Amino acid sequence: MTGGATNWNGLVERGGAVRFIDINLRGVGQVFFQNNPLTGLLFLAAIVWSAYAAKTPAIAVGAVVGLVVSTTTAILLRSDATSLRQGLFGFNGVLVGVAVPTFLAPVPAMWPLLVLGAAVSTVVMLAVSKVMKSWGTPALTFPFVLTTWFLILSAHSFGRLPIDGIAPPHLPQAVEAFPIVDFNAALLGVSWIKGVAQVFLIDNWVAGLLILLGLVVSSVWAAVFALLGSAAGLAGAVLLGAAVSDIDAGLYGFSPALTAIALGCVFYQLSWRVALFALLGAVFTVIVQGALDAALAPVGIPTFTAPFVFVTWLFLLPRADFEPHRHEPIERALLKDK
Repeated sequence: MTGGATNWNGLVERGGAVRFIDINLRGVGQVFFQNNPLTGLLFLAAIVWSAYAAKTPAIAVGAVVGLVVSTTTAILLRSDATSLRQGLFGFNGVLVGVAVPTFLAPVPAMWPLLVLGAAVSTVVMLAVSKVMKSWGTPALTFPFVLTTWFLILSAHSFGRLPIDGIAPPHLPQAVEAFPIVDFNAALLGVSWIKGVAQVFLIDNWVAGLLILLGLVVSSVWAAVFALLGSAAGLAGAVLLGAAVSDIDAGLYGFSPALTAIALGCVFYQLSWRVALFALLGAVFTVIVQGALDAALAPVGIPTFTAPFVFVTWLFLLPRADFEPHRHEPIERALLKDK
């Protein structure tokens, strides 16, 4: 394994196509804060598998297009070289590439919109990073969230961009209560794994296992916190009585999973106190997601990873009381001046 990594790094250092591939693979891995090309490759495999299983090839193609376009845009804009090499301009683009064909019908007009959104996500990344530098916090996936909100909302105004996979705008309604004992342990286990996969908008437990494998390759602790965060989201959704269909699909697990990773082993030094802090953030993410789901229902757009972004920002602001994680200076590279 070490020899293979050394050989790969040697090819990367020579530049050219291999370096470009390496940057893009790291970009996919950075969705979960992992600066590892093999992790990114396994994440891409999860996207391709789920697209094949669901017979939605446009999602797999869109992921690759969004990734390459956002990375290429960063190169053309001569963005910070360190951030570029770590893939920090690719992860928002790959999420845009997955989201657009998920929520818009794969008609010809959708593809130029996807390319435009992926390129703009890099510009938004630079803009948000500059603003958030004042508070010492990273942009996270907010460039993806903001850009895709605009893309999906614009479809309501254009007849050649039919919306697919989103409920029409509606006022929020109370969810009917249900007995907790009705839940099957095996189905909850599947939902738990799907919660990790839903970061990429994937409703597939096999893809979730591939993503967890990708995390283990890079960081066992990242995999542990992803599972803890998804479990916190699942437990919170069940105890509070979220919609059964949302629980089954793992829709309350993905933002808490990202929050748990970010707070538990990326931006803070791992300790029992930090672990509890991360768990608190993951649980609160469930509440924020429910609130945003209700707030955005009349607008007709998904929350995406906004709950993770807002909670993580709030929980990073008091960082003076914790020791920052020194193993992977992701946020320092992300916020570095050009």
